[in-house]
Amino acid sequence: MTADRHGLALTATGEEAAAHLEQAVDSLLFFRPAVAPAVRDALAAAPGSPIAHAFSAYLSVMATEERDAADARERFARFRADFDRAAAEPRERVHVDAASAWLDGDIHRARRLLGDLVVAHPRDTLAVFVGHQADFLTGDAARLRDRVGGVMSAWDPADPHFGPLLGMYAFGLEEAGHYDRSMEVGVSAVERNAEDVWAVHAVVHTYEMQGRFGEGTAFLDARTDAWSAGNFLSVHNWWHYALFALEAGDTDRALAIYDASVHTAESEGLAMELLDASALLWRLLLARDEQPDRWGALADAWAARHDGPFYAFNDVHAIMAYLGAGRFAEAEQLVRDRVLWLATPHPGVANHAMTEEVGVPVGHALIAFVKGRYDQTVDLLLPIRSRLNTFGGSHAQRDAVQKTLVEAALRAGRDDLARTLVSERLGVRPDSPYNWFTRARLADRMGRAAEAAAARGRAEELIAASRH
Repeated sequence: MTADRHGLALTATGEEAAAHLEQAVDSLLFFRPAVAPAVRDALAAAPGSPIAHAFSAYLSVMATEERDAADARERFARFRADFDRAAAEPRERVHVDAASAWLDGDIHRARRLLGDLVVAHPRDTLAVFVGHQADFLTGDAARLRDRVGGVMSAWDPADPHFGPLLGMYAFGLEEAGHYDRSMEVGVSAVERNAEDVWAVHAVVHTYEMQGRFGEGTAFLDARTDAWSAGNFLSVHNWWHYALFALEAGDTDRALAIYDASVHTAESEGLAMELLDASALLWRLLLARDEQPDRWGALADAWAARHDGPFYAFNDVHAIMAYLGAGRFAEAEQLVRDRVLWLATPHPGVANHAMTEEVGVPVGHALIAFVKGRYDQTVDLLLPIRSRLNTFGGSHAQRDAVQKTLVEAALRAGRDDLARTLVSERLGVRPDSPYNWFTRARLADRMGRAAEAAAARGRAEELIAASRH
């Protein structure tokens, strides 16, 4: 019987397939496109390998691509029909069960299974990585942190994959609000390997959550060649760069990044990339910068996908695109379709609760906002703002919705609420020009000229300081 590099047994997997799986794990950790061909090679060399089949299934669901998941579900069902469960290792059986659960829509069961698995096998790299991604897609910050933190003491720091483990841990720490520790761990991971793009991403998120946009830009500039192309995270990290540019008041730079790297003529229409494009343009829309041509092209890309009710987080960003393009009927139809889908129970399908509790209310709120019904937007978003995480994504991604609430409160004249929301934001991101400019707008509305001038001056000081 063969084994992986950590001595974990692999049944129905010969030496050739095991080598391909090792290559696949390495590519997975660094978000390299070579991961999919390596898994295909492993399956070709060992058609009965349970780990190779589970690995292939995981790739199909982590990208939140509905069609990929549907194809994988059929392939995995054929594998399971001939799967000799008794002959497989207990660890492999858990992988098969976790992959099956996720393919069936029960991402929470998959997370639990993988969590139990890494308690017994903390160096099962595939289980750690996939569980980490599942925690991200469900917005579970505590598990995003602790799933990785719980296995670290079982690893040798000299292991070449310990660096990516640090990168994952840094992201969990950031999402859980441990910014100093996240920065320390994330920088350590990047120092081990500059091409650890998930670690780069973790550091950038930490800068974002602290409003340290100048330092974030400098961090990305110092290692552009390592993260900006040739990996699955390049678009997302360019999106972060554009967010830093927006914070600095450089809309032209943000749009240049959008056109060159976020949504281009060559973009393949992947959900993870389209949602970044929507989230960037939506921030401009909130600032009354309409961008009709860019919205139109983006809405076309979303419409071409013909997505069903697969992942509510994606749905919300499709709605943003339709609204930004002025295609209200398509936005409203998407929400109606999801409401109709919710009328039928879907036991075990995590997206049912995501859609019902967050996706549909946010969709209605975005529609109300663009139609100028700001009070309605506030009334829809205010009750769910503290649990937006349950439909996935990161704090930085979900901030587009939080900013919509702030803007709606301002436009609705609900000054007490707007003051509260801005005060909350300044408390955790005192170096954010957006927060200070928003405070200035509120002070202007309330006739507090001196306060407005002071807040605007602070925002301008922060922008000026970032340029030195």
